[in-house]
Amino acid sequence: MEDESQYYALLKDPTRRKILEILGAQEKIGFKELREALGLGTGTVYYHLDMLSAFLDQDKQRKYRLNDRGRSLHAVLKEGNVPPALAIGQTASHGLGKWVFLSPVFAKTAKPAVFLPVSLLVLLVGALGTALGKLDPALFFYFQYSSYGFTSLVTLYVSNWIGLFLFVELLAYALYRRVGNDLQLFTSLSFATFPIAAFPYIYLATPDTVSQYVLIALQVWSLLLVSSALCFGKGIRLDKAFILSLTAIYVNIAVLFVLGRFT
Repeated sequence: MEDESQYYALLKDPTRRKILEILGAQEKIGFKELREALGLGTGTVYYHLDMLSAFLDQDKQRKYRLNDRGRSLHAVLKEGNVPPALAIGQTASHGLGKWVFLSPVFAKTAKPAVFLPVSLLVLLVGALGTALGKLDPALFFYFQYSSYGFTSLVTLYVSNWIGLFLFVELLAYALYRRVGNDLQLFTSLSFATFPIAAFPYIYLATPDTVSQYVLIALQVWSLLLVSSALCFGKGIRLDKAFILSLTAIYVNIAVLFVLGRFT
């Protein structure tokens, strides 16, 4: 058997333990039945299945089952070899990370229709702040002294983030063949704009030299939140989600260079 210590990170999460228990008891199960048994959103279930992908197989009917490594992992869980510290729902190692990535907030997007008004409010606050500060929004970037009017700046800000939604939807399908769950992804991405949405108000209240350093920190945080949004909205593992969010910001920078915005 492989070194059991490598399993511990996977077994920290109660949802992944539950998936292993279900598959260990039922041998195989379809995605819909698994999602109903877990009581979680589509993106969240895909995320945990992705994390367990090395331990699972799918048959011709696309039903999930444990492979040899998965049965070994299930045995570790069943035999009680998991350290007691992992029995709690979230370990200390999750403490800081879950708030950096705002996982408790994004988890609520499993019911996107409920959380959608909040995320749209975040988007609107960012758009209004952009117009009040007369900043020219360019997704993760801002440029001072915009010549656009109030309504145009609001529209441009919202359009930028809708464009990001469409772009990552396309990338998620092209790279990982993830489709559906569009409302949850849109809701999650709208909330992920929170750091960028807050910047215009910081810009209005602080000197330029301070606000520009703050913007860099907020850009990094937004990048992390977009990755988290992809995890919950498309069920993509965090390392894969980083690829999509980094691609988005690289394209953002490239377009701005082509337009001559960076001089």
